Amino acid sequence: MYITDVEDSLIMHKDEFLKYHAPTFLEEDVSIWNKFNRNVKLEKGSTLKKDSIFQMNSYDVLSKEYEPYLSLYSPVQIEGKRYTYTIKIDLVETEDLLMNFFLLFFLVFIILIVGLFFITRLFSKKIWSPFYLILKQIEQFEIDKVNVFQLPTSTIHEFDRLGQSIEKLIHKNTSIYASQREFIDNAAHELQTPLAVFKAKVDGLVQDSNITENQARALNVLNDTIVRMERLNKNLLLLSKIDNDAYHSTGEVNINDILIKNMEFFTEQAASKQLTIQFSSKEKLKRKVNIDLIEIFLSNLLMNAIRHNIKNGKINIITTSNSIEILNSGTEKLNSEALFKRFSKDNPSKHGTGLGLSIVKKIVDLNNWDIQYAFIDKQHSFKIVLF
Repeated sequence: MYITDVEDSLIMHKDEFLKYHAPTFLEEDVSIWNKFNRNVKLEKGSTLKKDSIFQMNSYDVLSKEYEPYLSLYSPVQIEGKRYTYTIKIDLVETEDLLMNFFLLFFLVFIILIVGLFFITRLFSKKIWSPFYLILKQIEQFEIDKVNVFQLPTSTIHEFDRLGQSIEKLIHKNTSIYASQREFIDNAAHELQTPLAVFKAKVDGLVQDSNITENQARALNVLNDTIVRMERLNKNLLLLSKIDNDAYHSTGEVNINDILIKNMEFFTEQAASKQLTIQFSSKEKLKRKVNIDLIEIFLSNLLMNAIRHNIKNGKINIITTSNSIEILNSGTEKLNSEALFKRFSKDNPSKHGTGLGLSIVKKIVDLNNWDIQYAFIDKQHSFKIVLF
């Protein structure tokens, strides 16, 4: 294709010469023509009967090297005498020209593609911006937090419908969650009075000297049940208060001091299982927290370490400047998936409400801390990282 184009160019130049120059050309003009035309020559005499085109290598004085040319030899007549019209085209220059053209075309093509990409991206970002705003709001939304869910309006009908549907769904679920939380809060409060009356009556019957042995055992069972109900009611009230941000006041607290105080309080429970408690503090651990919550938090962790321990077991408490780790002896790993869920217990027959660790997790989340559980070398490990 490339050679054919060059041949057509040679023939076109020859035809132009025959049409515009040859009719008025004189022999005396030949020397002048040859002098001022580098690649087009007229040579006297010709044995050619028709045009002849062929490729040849010719020495170029300017570049000082041999370069490929395509040459045309054609018989012409000037003032009735035969001449040979010779024209040649440098294939290298023509090839370079074509190469430059293709490079330029390729560059323009790349610029167009890149420009189209950025323009498309810009328009796409503008068109999809309502969707990404909706997605961002959904990701940041927490049903147990007080936050306003406002969706952007969009000129795109589908995004507008999506936003309205999500807003209705969230509003409905938020209302249900608020109703459930209010019910738990009210129920826990209402249960306090009848539980107190019930406990007082049972205590009165226990002190009665006329009851039989069977009645005393039954009353003891009732008393234990009331204690558990009171603990459950207290924990439900606590969770409700945490959800309602009742513990918003904070102050700098020395957590090591509270740990030591709780260790002293739980000494009797630990002694009943013949447990030894060791405490080591590498650095001072101080944080700006609610003191009531941190006491509940540490009490629940220590109580958990005592309950899930073995006879003659150990409890090790280690604190650093940014962490608390409580390790206690054990026989098998706890169910880590259900460990922090409410009313979850590894053994349903054991006493306890199943809310202790869920309260711990709630306090951890409230303070943006992190809690990790592991069972290593027959020891349960609860490590809390305080950011």
